[in-house]
Amino acid sequence: MSFTAEVKDELARVPPTCSHCEKATLAALVRIEGTLFFSGQGTYRIEIATDVPSVARLIIKLLHELYHLKTELTVRRSVLHKTPNYLIEVPAQPHLADALRDMGVLSEEGGLELGIKEGLVAKECCTAAYLRGAFLGSGFVSDPRGDFHFEVTVESEDLAEGLVELLDRKGINARVMQRRSSHMVYLKSGAAILEFLAFTGAHQSALSMENARVIKSVRNDVNRMTNAEIANQAKAASASVDQIYAIREVLEAHGMENLPPALQEFIRLRVTYPDATLKELGERATPPLSKSAVYHRVRRIEQMAKELHR
Repeated sequence: MSFTAEVKDELARVPPTCSHCEKATLAALVRIEGTLFFSGQGTYRIEIATDVPSVARLIIKLLHELYHLKTELTVRRSVLHKTPNYLIEVPAQPHLADALRDMGVLSEEGGLELGIKEGLVAKECCTAAYLRGAFLGSGFVSDPRGDFHFEVTVESEDLAEGLVELLDRKGINARVMQRRSSHMVYLKSGAAILEFLAFTGAHQSALSMENARVIKSVRNDVNRMTNAEIANQAKAASASVDQIYAIREVLEAHGMENLPPALQEFIRLRVTYPDATLKELGERATPPLSKSAVYHRVRRIEQMAKELHR
């Protein structure tokens, strides 16, 4: 099961906080995932499709309990997709138009409602319920082990802006991007996605995401430290090679016996321990030397080698 399906399954089981929350959830689901068919004066039917069985059960339950509407369920299986698709049909019936107006799908004048009906989201718990329904309808959230991405796709720009406004009430910064004929409300920040999950009631999913985020952060820190260590080792190895070339030139020109004791000791240490850092060479000296003292000897050798080329 994908992480999106896991989140939807959890959200579909969140109990309502007040008596209006379920209406807000159903309203968002019908607005976003439903297809409305008009077949004459005041006569409508709806089709709602979902891939998540718990979401299909929730839709049917709410349509029955809140509006006493008759529904028909068809389970469809695609050749390309292993998971079944659930088609919920609400045939034309006497009270369907009233239910659509109550859910903010139809306006009081009989046209389509463009934005979000304010009465549905008057309370904070109902705002969370509406956002929950929006995600259940067309939400997607990427696997938290990869890059963070969250989106809800809707057809109306007004509805997209309405969702952004609802998120903003909770301090969650969302943006809208047009994609062909639809509009995508998206979050890119891992913190914003966590806030959404927690606000809408997906606490287990939020915990899973936070755990994945911590693991990813630790892994990134380890990788950075490893890369830095490798870079330092490569830098030290390159410096060691340059020092050995300089030593060879100095020895060929002057001979070991004609060099000061300090330089003789450094040469013996460098040749014996070609992979050691300056700090490690200083620790092996007798008596031990500071890194700056060893570096001073390196500078003297390099300067002597440079003078040979003049």
